[in-house]
Amino acid sequence: MKIVISGAGDIGTYLAKMLTKENHDIVMIDLQAELLKEIDNSYDIMCIEGSCTSFSVLKDATTATCDLFIAVTNSEDTNILACVFAKKLGAKKTVARVGNMEFLNPLNKLSFINLGIDRLIYPEYIAAKEIVGVIKQTGTTEIFEFSGGKLTLFVIKLDENSPIVNMSLSEASIIAKNKNYRAVAITRDEKTIIPRGDDMLLSGDTMYIITNPDGISSLLKTAGKEKLELNNIMFLGGSRIGIKAAKFLENHLNVKLLEFNAEKSFKLVDLLPKTMIINGDGRNVDVLMEEGIEKTDAFVAVTGDAETNILTCLLAKRYGVKKTIAIIENLDYIDIATKMGIDTIINKKLSAASAIYTLTMKAEVSSIKCLTGTDAEVLEFITSRDAIITKNKLRDVDLPEGVIVAGIVRGKKSFIALGDTQIKPNDKVVLFALPSAIHKIAYYF
Repeated sequence: MKIVISGAGDIGTYLAKMLTKENHDIVMIDLQAELLKEIDNSYDIMCIEGSCTSFSVLKDATTATCDLFIAVTNSEDTNILACVFAKKLGAKKTVARVGNMEFLNPLNKLSFINLGIDRLIYPEYIAAKEIVGVIKQTGTTEIFEFSGGKLTLFVIKLDENSPIVNMSLSEASIIAKNKNYRAVAITRDEKTIIPRGDDMLLSGDTMYIITNPDGISSLLKTAGKEKLELNNIMFLGGSRIGIKAAKFLENHLNVKLLEFNAEKSFKLVDLLPKTMIINGDGRNVDVLMEEGIEKTDAFVAVTGDAETNILTCLLAKRYGVKKTIAIIENLDYIDIATKMGIDTIINKKLSAASAIYTLTMKAEVSSIKCLTGTDAEVLEFITSRDAIITKNKLRDVDLPEGVIVAGIVRGKKSFIALGDTQIKPNDKVVLFALPSAIHKIAYYF
């Protein structure tokens, strides 16, 4: 596939890194020569310095023959205009990064399609929804729903008190006595393991588990995780992610938001009428104590500074907060922050990449989740009529190494995949795949 990416920032660079692994033909456009030089030295892609709203630059990038044009600069207007121009020149599909909730209104979708924009991506909105999902399902460090919740990916970190620690996966399955969920991967010491029956479960392991709604309570019990009652939520930072997440939660929970900038604090009062806005420095222990950190159930650090988010979450843990969530954009910090005890890491670039990545697959993919603790992905495929995977039971399908089929949605029903499962046309199939296998999967669907 020929792909043109406009914007060599965090999201554009991460997409380029992902897509070069699958041998796509990629062109990167940006105004900043330094960013392009760094990308050119790291990846085998063509870099063009210039504006993505310049017809001459777009023509140099051979936009007219590209399969996918992705505009992810920091300017919403630039992204929209670039996509309009790219479609006029001949780009088959276009994706624009935006920062306006009004644009995501389904009533406005047709207007953007008529302009030539096939999909809009709002990374901050996606990240905010992930925060809300984790707060609602408190026993997990990360959560992602497929087909409206018919299947759900839970990411759970095992501690020494978990009932299944030091057991093999087979032994844990016997104790669980439940066929409504399945472990699809384990990460340990920065390595990802596709688990088999004799693999041991150790304290500190992060487990990736697919479950249907009937298996959630049993899953949490088996893993030794209780569903915490979270009523008092404290946000640090009035970023767009913080505003969106607080807006989702303020009608149901007690929400406080600490913002250092006084002018911004006054604006937040109008944007979040049911949230208590505090103008103060959340890095200051005295301020946190004064605002009731000891009575807070969940602390969510969403400032633009990763170090601040990490340190304040650790402070919150020290004062007994049950759940800590941090926005961390530097991928190198994620593993460190997890080992330090922060419960959940949200990464905006991974969230955005997941939404865009579906458009690069040959088979029909309804959703992809790029995970923070591993470079593997969870994908949801829609099975075509003559798909190879429908010809035999799963145990007889020679899937690539590094792939495990986890669950299936068929109509209104969902179930966990077993060896004797027969996949049918139009099934939605959720699977876990290591990077080495991702480009091979489409063949089966």
